Amino acid sequence: GTSGSGKSEYAEKICCELAGSAKKYYIATMQPYGAEGTQRIRRHHALRQGKGFETIEQYQNVSKAFDKVQTEAVSHAAPNLMANECFEEGGTPDAVFSDCIQLYRQCRHLVIVTNEIFSDGCLYDNTTTDYITRLGRLNTQLAQEADCVAEVVYSIPVYWKGSYELIQKSLPL
Repeated sequence: GTSGSGKSEYAEKICCELAGSAKKYYIATMQPYGAEGTQRIRRHHALRQGKGFETIEQYQNVSKAFDKVQTEAVSHAAPNLMANECFEEGGTPDAVFSDCIQLYRQCRHLVIVTNEIFSDGCLYDNTTTDYITRLGRLNTQLAQEADCVAEVVYSIPVYWKGSYELIQKSLPL
């Protein structure tokens, strides 16, 4: 979904349902740049309050968030991760997909939040265009591997692959 669509809230709901009473993690990939970024992070923390998530700040190499710990449900944001890998020192943007797949293998359930990125109609410089292209490719690769893909539009999930019923079949007994 787009910014402010409710996609993070929906992802957290799915994580909570999938994990039941088991441990849940939220891999925070957004670095706190400036007052606006810090405010957005505070808002997301507040929205997760009381849901039982343990937050792990992991700005790059998300598969390193766990030391081979099998975990129940994890959520993280792909756009921030890709930006960190593209623009931060030591970043490895070509490894983001394999890193996500490695993380998935460490989890019972993995929920990834990403953005719809191609509908603004703006022209960007080459560096930003490269980032958008990489994120678009990552979105496509992740969608191919996923059991379910939902776009959240005004807080309403629209399933492009799989269904909510498929998620419910994965719920703990």
